[in-house]
Amino acid sequence: MDGIKGSKTIVIDYMTSNLNELLTKSLINLLKMVYERKTLIPRTYIQHRNTAERFRCPNVTVAQDGSGNFTKIMDAVLAAPNHSLRHYVIFVKRGLYREYVKIHSNKWNLVMIGEGMDLTVVTGNRSYGGGWRTYDSATFAVSGQGFIAINMGFENTAEPNNHQAVALRSSSDRSAFYRCKFISHQDTLYAHSHRQFYKKCRISGTVDFIFGRAKAVFQDCSILPRQNYVGGQNTITANGRNFSAMDSGFSFQRCAIFADTNAKNSKRATTPTYLGRPWGNYSRTVFMHTYMSNIVVPEGWMEWQGRTNYDSVYYGEYKNSGPGSELAGRVKWPGFHAITNSSVTSLFTVAEFIQGDLWLPFTKVPYSRGV
Repeated sequence: MDGIKGSKTIVIDYMTSNLNELLTKSLINLLKMVYERKTLIPRTYIQHRNTAERFRCPNVTVAQDGSGNFTKIMDAVLAAPNHSLRHYVIFVKRGLYREYVKIHSNKWNLVMIGEGMDLTVVTGNRSYGGGWRTYDSATFAVSGQGFIAINMGFENTAEPNNHQAVALRSSSDRSAFYRCKFISHQDTLYAHSHRQFYKKCRISGTVDFIFGRAKAVFQDCSILPRQNYVGGQNTITANGRNFSAMDSGFSFQRCAIFADTNAKNSKRATTPTYLGRPWGNYSRTVFMHTYMSNIVVPEGWMEWQGRTNYDSVYYGEYKNSGPGSELAGRVKWPGFHAITNSSVTSLFTVAEFIQGDLWLPFTKVPYSRGV
């Protein structure tokens, strides 16, 4: 009997010791989470179940009120690991962040998630008229491969007469932007280079407000030409493909082009708007299944000043709708194509144009692979 009682005592002591150790570890982990201010990102901020589950627990949080790990976005970027093969998630709480963010090429696979395109906004006002090169005027610039932005706003508030003023510049290969906002006047979104994907974004500007030499697909985006107070007309795109072998071009799929509304007086823009003009000799841009309001002029495409030869450009339209989509008045250039064959449009899909099936699943950003 004594032996049995002794055994019970040993078991009880062992269980008590393990329980104490477990409770201690749990308490330490809880205190550690509080100390590090770990934050779960609400699913509603991401609006897509798979994306939400993948990124709900950020590595760090940025909050202007001091409730996060950092108060500035750039500080969080600098703290991120270099050449990471895994996603490093930065949650940016709501606020107007007056700073210039530059993500260098050694910062791989950064994910930046805000609380909404109108709630978490990065703002600046650098411009060509203010002494900055177009390239350096960007409020937010990213070069590191695999960058993902979700629920973020990027703006450049330079006055219209200051000309080029970039809100965001991306040189990030395999970059994806989901439910983001880009707003400026001239040169809003600089899709500088490499493969890029934009889903359910809002892009607003006046002259060449989507431009660059990237190979980019825009899917289910709102394209909003603003009132051009400098005068003249608006141009949505200016693709800079300079030679036939350059892997560059813009593809718009299921987007909508509407006149933007002035926030101060609620008046819609009335500036005549062209779909694009050729920044490069082999400029390539296609619009598919896109609604075009009457702000789009009948000619559709605009000449580049001083250029007379348009046989090397490729401007295509396929099954668009709305009053601005009528093809009867379009330019008669050899490089303009009223596409009728779906096999041609398949070349400009996510799967073919930017090889999206090879990398977009890793981002967890939703996409349609075909026409």
